[in-house]
Amino acid sequence: GPDLLLADEPTTALDVTLQAQVLELLARLRTELGLAVLLITHDLGIVADTCDRVAVMHRGEVVETAEVDRLFSAPAHPYTRRLLASLPSACPPSPGEREGGAPLLEAVRLSREFVVRRGLLQRTQGVVRAVDRVDLTIRRGECLALVGESGSGKTTLGRCLIRLLEPTSGRVVFAGEDLLALRPRPLRALRRRFQMVFQDPSSSLDPRQKVGSILDEPLTLHSGLGPAARAERVKELLASVDLDADLAGRWPHELSGGQRQRVGIARALAAGPDLLIADEPASALDLSLRGQILDLLAGLRARLGLALLFISHDLGAVEQLADRVAVLYLGRIVEEASREDLFRRPQHPYTVSLLSAVPGRGRQRLVLHGEPPSPLAPPAGCPFHPRCPIQRARCAEETPSAAGGVACFYPGELTTVNIWGARA
Repeated sequence: GPDLLLADEPTTALDVTLQAQVLELLARLRTELGLAVLLITHDLGIVADTCDRVAVMHRGEVVETAEVDRLFSAPAHPYTRRLLASLPSACPPSPGEREGGAPLLEAVRLSREFVVRRGLLQRTQGVVRAVDRVDLTIRRGECLALVGESGSGKTTLGRCLIRLLEPTSGRVVFAGEDLLALRPRPLRALRRRFQMVFQDPSSSLDPRQKVGSILDEPLTLHSGLGPAARAERVKELLASVDLDADLAGRWPHELSGGQRQRVGIARALAAGPDLLIADEPASALDLSLRGQILDLLAGLRARLGLALLFISHDLGAVEQLADRVAVLYLGRIVEEASREDLFRRPQHPYTVSLLSAVPGRGRQRLVLHGEPPSPLAPPAGCPFHPRCPIQRARCAEETPSAAGGVACFYPGELTTVNIWGARA
């Protein structure tokens, strides 16, 4: 029965719907129990939505304290102003990358199933379809964002697209080549053209190798350069991600989280790819580092002409980077649209709920309660209908197709609710 609750980063690494549930719970406890809450967070959107007062810390000292409205409207300390400047803002879509852009990668009815076994005898309990008949196109030079709750199948889909996981069925065509039909040797030769940046920079870098060796390895495999040329290329790669050349002699554990992720990006760039798959590349970083990594990806994409598949549950980052957005729910794409259309006029109720849960937007929040259904026993009909605020009897009986870019029988209906702070 405390009077004060210390909540230390209670929503870090949660997707937006779980985050909204936790914040709603804290607000209810404050009201019902009269609790005072000290919320420790690096998410300024949460601060704007939930707090009364703010204390800003820098290097162990409180450098500014203010009412929340005054702090956001007129920050006094230079560090506070730098933090607020780190908040993501939308970039204009890249020129020449609209609907007519040439496809680089196409997935057709792509599926991935996992057999679930339990117990000492490893008896089969069922089959999970983590990716369920997905159709997806990534165009040359564009950024396609893949969003959805944790467990929606985003990472599995990303890995299936480049055969880090073998799909169960479907097709993947990259630059005219059917990836799933390639034998190991030609597949290995093509791999240099698509690379992946992983979510956790600590576990994705070999702790037994120094940074220089980590970056030299893909050059040895793919570039055909000699030792001296590779050493020079390592320096260029470090410079391309804004790291000093002397970091080549350090071990991964000697680097900060942001530096490790930059090394991971440099390693992915070493082979000269056309497509970069970035799987939650900034989710483990604080706000200022997150902004730096997103700016880095945007700059590299513009400079090198990279296509980018950006996997994230951070919709602020998606709004900053993406040209198009695909929304995944229980392994299926339920909506796909340009960034502008999706953020301004979301059509699927699930998309509306995701966007309304983003803190710091000043809009009415639509909180989805409960977890997504178990993929071992998905519901009949529309997979979203058990959680959908506008579901009808038809939704439990029929499965909507994604024709027109939205897998819903009643697209756009939920936007008539005052989710955005004004009538749609």
